[in-house]
Amino acid sequence: MDKLDKEALKYHSEGVAGKVEVTSSKDVSSDHALSLAYSPGVAAPCTEIAKDPLKAFDYTTRGNLVGVVTNGTAVLGLGNIGPLASKPVMEGKGVLFKKFANINVFDIEVDTTDTEDFIKTVKNLEPTFGGINLEDIGAPQCFEIEERLKKEMAIPVFHDDQHGTAIITAAGLINACHLTKKKLSKIKVVFNGAGAAALSCAQLIIDLGVKKQNVLICDSKGVISKSRTDLNKYKEKFAIKTDRKKLADALKDADVFIGVSVGGAVTEKMIKSMAKEPIVFAMANPEPEIRPELVKKVRPDAIVATGRSDYPNQVNNVLGFPYIFRGALDVRATSITEGMKRAAAYAISELARESVPDEVSEAYQGQSFHFGKDYIIPKPFDQRVLLKVAPAVAEAAMKDKVAQTPIKNMKTYIEELEAFISAKQEFVRPIINKIKTKNRRSKKKARILFPEGNSRKVLKACEIIIEEDFATPVLMGNRKDIEASAEKNELKKILDLEIIDPTQNENKLELTKALHEKRQRKGLLESEAVNLIKDVYYQSAMMLEYGFVDGLISGASTSFSSAVKPILDIIGPKKDNVISGLNIFIKDGKQIFLADTAMRIDPTAQELSQICLEAADVALTYNQEPKIAFLSFTNFMGGTGSPKKMQEAADIVKAHRPNLEVDGEMQADTAISTSIMSRLFDFSDLKNSANVLIFPNLDSANISYKLLQQLTEGEMIGPLLVGTKKPVNIVQRTGGVRDIVNASALLALEVATSKRKR
Repeated sequence: MDKLDKEALKYHSEGVAGKVEVTSSKDVSSDHALSLAYSPGVAAPCTEIAKDPLKAFDYTTRGNLVGVVTNGTAVLGLGNIGPLASKPVMEGKGVLFKKFANINVFDIEVDTTDTEDFIKTVKNLEPTFGGINLEDIGAPQCFEIEERLKKEMAIPVFHDDQHGTAIITAAGLINACHLTKKKLSKIKVVFNGAGAAALSCAQLIIDLGVKKQNVLICDSKGVISKSRTDLNKYKEKFAIKTDRKKLADALKDADVFIGVSVGGAVTEKMIKSMAKEPIVFAMANPEPEIRPELVKKVRPDAIVATGRSDYPNQVNNVLGFPYIFRGALDVRATSITEGMKRAAAYAISELARESVPDEVSEAYQGQSFHFGKDYIIPKPFDQRVLLKVAPAVAEAAMKDKVAQTPIKNMKTYIEELEAFISAKQEFVRPIINKIKTKNRRSKKKARILFPEGNSRKVLKACEIIIEEDFATPVLMGNRKDIEASAEKNELKKILDLEIIDPTQNENKLELTKALHEKRQRKGLLESEAVNLIKDVYYQSAMMLEYGFVDGLISGASTSFSSAVKPILDIIGPKKDNVISGLNIFIKDGKQIFLADTAMRIDPTAQELSQICLEAADVALTYNQEPKIAFLSFTNFMGGTGSPKKMQEAADIVKAHRPNLEVDGEMQADTAISTSIMSRLFDFSDLKNSANVLIFPNLDSANISYKLLQQLTEGEMIGPLLVGTKKPVNIVQRTGGVRDIVNASALLALEVATSKRKR
């Protein structure tokens, strides 16, 4: 037993055995909730479903529940190991459905090899599921099972071993042909293997435009041809007239090899005999028909794909089945049509040609991916696959008239999918839409300055901002360096942006003079102002202060303290206010605003009241009615030190803004638990769980938000700078491209809603 096997056994047995569990999506923590979940409340939805079966999609999980069903006759590379031994694989399939497309799964292992028994069992399960994913069933039995179930069931039935492999293979083939300038209608394709996956691949590429007479399929006895008399009806469908008998004969002058067979089936000599720029998909697992390094040794001009993750161009079914079912379920499709499969293949191929976000590179140890011979298929952890494939499948279902609930607004649907990928995106997307509406009315877009224009992630973020069209980025940095980086990273839209070279800025003398005048009573000499204005962070702060731009995003390439100092020196706080840091914690569709997480080490009660009012205004900006708790280590005990300070701060806020729901001091669990508050402290002015938490000092605030970030499944935005005289945000140096985009969106909203003169 090797190291990986030992790790896998430990992984599956450690803690709770297996990989899946059932959790409740509804509250069952009280007697009343229990009466709604079960008896007597459950009778109401049962009655409604009895009247109208389609109501099951409204009152049960059926619409988001897939059955993964097998009899264990063809499990991975393990063969016929039976239904019980296949259960770890089926559980794993369920995990992938949930992870990548938020689809719930029950795995069903059926103890029969009789085709009729299997079909009857699955058919009888139809009321339970919104779709059926057939898995690891041997050929030719799998063909009849799927054909029959598709005809006899009114929900999608999909044999992933056939069609999942076919869809990803087809996507890769489309792109390989694009790179080699080969037309699908002209290429000659050879398959080795004539099982479920191979025959489905052959059918799909024929549907996409490959001519049937140009497809040769080899099984263990050689080329499937018209002269053979030993073919079943599934193989016979692909038999053509040919004199070629063996795999080696078939591969001569072939453009494409697709292997769905056994390791080592192809030799270097066979590959050498193929046409110019051969396309080799050696997908046998764990050992390919031929290793990529052997292909490259004899044919450096080849494009190679495998089924393995340790080589480029992995043909991985996880790029298909979760998203195909997501699109099918979301329109309540009655089946998965050939058009839906083609749509999925095209969507996957098109995504591979787009620039790859940093988040994908980070998931693969910093590797850089660009469309080319070593990247013709997207990576499994590219979250954009959901946004491309599910809508494409849903649209195809509507076109093919198998959608029972067509999607009326595809843009809104994609935004809903975005919300699954990221709670941050669910929060930010309405903000971007709001900004764009305001921009259309005012016919203006916020000009946001990025002093770190030489940063690759800043440039990528700016490209997204341009595509999203909610602000106009302005870059500061060396023009040649920025343009070279944009060219290297295929960021064509960046080349059209305004670029300010800090050494050549035409406003430099004016800014230097203004900086000296502004800071001369703080000890800044004229000569020091000349040197200080060379600093991009000071120069960009001056650009904002004197109205050359509307907002500023800083910090992507430097520490928070280095980025914030020019802001404090130049921009400063609003009148009679303090600058503070605010984080937004997002979980299960709820937002909690945390302050001050970045600026004030030990704020006074007066400062805390100002921090609170700014945080409350931010919550209101994002359509959240602020419910504010001043936190401490005691509940309403007062006394001295921190509790007294928090109590005083709460009193100041109540006096200043009596309409706000605010109280303190209180412990954190009291603040976020309506139950604790109503049971023990019903006198409190805070009647509901708090969504704005004010901390007594920077230690407690910073520690809390970083623990939440690491120990929970929630997501964090920030820290955002609030209380500044002009719109500015500082992103964390460790943040990614999307964090910069999100910070820019929040800043653009501040500009769009501000009454300040631009």
